[in-house]
Amino acid sequence: MSPTAATAPTDPTAPTPGAVRRALATLALAVLLPSLGTGIANVALPALAHSFGASFQAVQWVVIAYLLAVTALIVTAGRLGDLVGRRRLLLGGIALFTAASLLCGLASQLWMLIAARAAQGLGAAAMMALTMAFVGDTVPKERTGRAMGLLGTMSAVGTALGPSLGGLLVSGPGWRAVFLVTVPLGVLTLLLARRHLPPDRPRARTEVRFDHPGTVLLALTLGAYALAMTLGHGRPGVLNLALLLAAALGAGLFLRTENRTPAPLVRPAMFRDRALSASLVAGALVSTVMMSTLVVGPFHLSRALGLSAAATGLVMSAGPLVAALTGVPAGRAVDRLGPRRTTLAGLAAVTTGCLLLAVLPARYGVPGYLAPLLLTTCGYALFQTANNTAVMADLPADRRGVVSGLLNLSRNLGLVTGASLMGTVFALGTRTADLTTATPAALAHGTRTTFAVAAALVVAAGLVQLGARAGRLGGAAGAARPAAPPLDSTPAQKCSNSSPNPRS
Repeated sequence: MSPTAATAPTDPTAPTPGAVRRALATLALAVLLPSLGTGIANVALPALAHSFGASFQAVQWVVIAYLLAVTALIVTAGRLGDLVGRRRLLLGGIALFTAASLLCGLASQLWMLIAARAAQGLGAAAMMALTMAFVGDTVPKERTGRAMGLLGTMSAVGTALGPSLGGLLVSGPGWRAVFLVTVPLGVLTLLLARRHLPPDRPRARTEVRFDHPGTVLLALTLGAYALAMTLGHGRPGVLNLALLLAAALGAGLFLRTENRTPAPLVRPAMFRDRALSASLVAGALVSTVMMSTLVVGPFHLSRALGLSAAATGLVMSAGPLVAALTGVPAGRAVDRLGPRRTTLAGLAAVTTGCLLLAVLPARYGVPGYLAPLLLTTCGYALFQTANNTAVMADLPADRRGVVSGLLNLSRNLGLVTGASLMGTVFALGTRTADLTTATPAALAHGTRTTFAVAAALVVAAGLVQLGARAGRLGGAAGAARPAAPPLDSTPAQKCSNSSPNPRS
């Protein structure tokens, strides 16, 4: 046994197993809250329209405001955590989310509710960006996969619980309870975080420079893109195209600004790391695909297969339930087999599930839809856990926040894009202008078309991952290329960089 291995368990600075478990339980709650906040308000929209005497176009901003805040500010929240301290910012995010939830429940005007939801989204952005970053501070490296699996499980639980809990609360106490129910959970999470999360590491006394122009440009760019994908319900118009153009121009200005700023919000050199870039692209593509199940499922189950609303909801809830049950076992598999191998295994499972959904005829009924759906969901849980672990396990502490924010951003952009893109593919596949009047045969054809496109997107994600892997192997064999930025090194890069840098 090496001296390092012999002395590691007695390291006085290492957290005890009990401290690790308590910190992980706290982080799990911090993941649950924003996931719950994402879906719990959707079912309240009809009640909100009736209560405030507003149109659906007006009350949908209760959902859009939350989505915009999370999407536009999640990278900024991660970077701020790197600069000022993750614990401090996470506590602030939990407090803001909790206070905003209370304001949502007390709102007397629709604009007040929308503003409070935007503030709630800001708190959620900090929570989502920093929980994964905290894993490196609290969990031994060899158990990173299990920790990521637990966080994925809690995210799936929040996603699955949101609509059902929201429906119960709206039909019982009323729409205000939809927001007030998260207040005691937020208070509990805040108390646990103050007690059990490790303190921020001491930092050198240097001036903290924050990239204000880059932050504003990125927020406006992401906000424009999210609005372009959200407004119009999958039927793009002039406004959507204008917003997409604004987002493209904003992205160009953002990259130009970051290249000229001495302390950028996101270092463009990070994206020369093939492993990081591949993980972000693959994460966005797979999230786009997973949105297909939410877009297609209700129409296919209720109209193509003739299920009741209750039966449709039951089948739809099977996916998030399986994701919740798969998260922790997926984390163990990542720790045992390594993230790269399990990433590809997860992509293979998602591809197989989508292909089955694309080729199985409707006569197989619910089993012919449910079995491939569960396979797809299991593959997604495995992929997501492995992909996050591959990126986060070897990051230096001062970059975990911003990279965690980028990972969450890629997922959110995939979900936003999937709702619009896959909805459009489904509508085109049915060859019907109005989905509510489409025949069962047309809906079944639309389902097969959508999942055929989904399978192609997952194959593209796999090719991106394999390309990055081939690049790393080529680098390890001595191929001449610029070295990857040290702030986002992977295990293979660390191994190859143990010798003197060829650029020095």
